[in-house]
Amino acid sequence: MAKGYAWKHRNDRSWTTKQVREQRELKSTPQFGFDELYITPFTRRRRYDEDGRASYVDVERNMSPTGIHVMDDYLRYLAAGSTDIGAFTARHGIKIQELGALVFILTGLSNAVLRMKYQTRLADELLRYTDLPLHEVARRAGLGSKINLYQALRRDWDMSGTERRQFLRKQGDLGRFTL
Repeated sequence: MAKGYAWKHRNDRSWTTKQVREQRELKSTPQFGFDELYITPFTRRRRYDEDGRASYVDVERNMSPTGIHVMDDYLRYLAAGSTDIGAFTARHGIKIQELGALVFILTGLSNAVLRMKYQTRLADELLRYTDLPLHEVARRAGLGSKINLYQALRRDWDMSGTERRQFLRKQGDLGRFTL
């Protein structure tokens, strides 16, 4: 069935594929919450010793949070700021729908929602803890351009990138983590 075309339900009601997708709901508890699956882009964090000297230590990152090879590889793919789902699925020899089913079964989220949440969280962390220019934040978060970053932040928070950075950043945040 092609996207956008209506199909007939058993009770002869007309439904679009978008309406069917929006009604999809996992009937059991998802195995993983989003926070369990998120992989931070930072590799080191600032730590102060008892004399007040700052040093950096490695951040513990679980690069295989599910133990399912394809899903973990997909999460690492998103964490790297990659978004070409077709290339990812081709590399693994699976269909986009199969990846979407796996994501839905494990998280209760559609693939698109998981990807948008990942991109927004990546952008938020990069805005808060770095002074990267907005176009670089957008690239690293997998949003592509500064305009796409602006649209994503407007959609989710009704803020621009600069406004979001000012809102998130607390004293001492800049430089707390390194890439």
